[in-house]
Amino acid sequence: MIAHLEGEFETVDFSENRCVLLYDNVESEDYPLHWHNAVEIILPLVNPIKANCEGTEYEVCERDILIIPAGTLHSLSTREGRRLILLADNRCFADNPALSDLRPMLDSPVFISHFEDRELSSQLCALLTEIYTLYSGWKDMAETYIYLKLLTLLVRVMEYRSGSGNEDAYNENFSAVLRYIEQNYTSPITLDELADKAGYSKYHFSRMFKKHCRTSFVNYLNRRRVRAAELLLVNEDISVTEAAMQVGFSSLSTFNRVFREYKNCTPTEFRRLYRIANSADG
Repeated sequence: MIAHLEGEFETVDFSENRCVLLYDNVESEDYPLHWHNAVEIILPLVNPIKANCEGTEYEVCERDILIIPAGTLHSLSTREGRRLILLADNRCFADNPALSDLRPMLDSPVFISHFEDRELSSQLCALLTEIYTLYSGWKDMAETYIYLKLLTLLVRVMEYRSGSGNEDAYNENFSAVLRYIEQNYTSPITLDELADKAGYSKYHFSRMFKKHCRTSFVNYLNRRRVRAAELLLVNEDISVTEAAMQVGFSSLSTFNRVFREYKNCTPTEFRRLYRIANSADG
């Protein structure tokens, strides 16, 4: 299934100007640690699949859904079975200002368990099945319909993660915190500042943040800045130093260290890999 791999970077070939690739995958093999500039959605149909996303292990069983954000280092282990694997070009979301509310959700993996939330899982499975039907019998406007259904899927997940239908009393404040980070990540932001805005102690807020995002505040902020830097680095007119400063890093050395930590390559190497991938697409 991985066609072009250089080091840990996979070039995803979205042929015929499409923004989506969908595999009805029955292969029984392991896919090594890699990352790509596509959002990946996995739905096992027969037998589970194991995934490791930046050190976190997931066992994705039948009718579970795993969404892996673009740029996430991950590996997959499969056995005999069947699963749908959808790859969506991240530019469809990152380059559209109207979809800014979706970006915080696409900063870390999302796992939806059919056992724990059958209603949501069933809705997402139905949407992916509809996408599969459209993809398999490609007709006029199929790309548009697929994109609309994919957006519907992501919005359903976003509503779930932000707590619609969830009785957690923190959700309203927490959603405001995520919006604040999205609007101000290029400026210095501290945990104390966010805790004060949310009206909680630093330690309580830190636990609350990790519960909702499954990661620490520092990790979340750094990942958001790195994702923003990726969009700047594809522009050859912007230097690495300029990219670092524009996304909120105060020093180039810190930027290089954090970027390598998340991408397993330097910003300069990322730019070169993107250039190679873009040449392959052209």
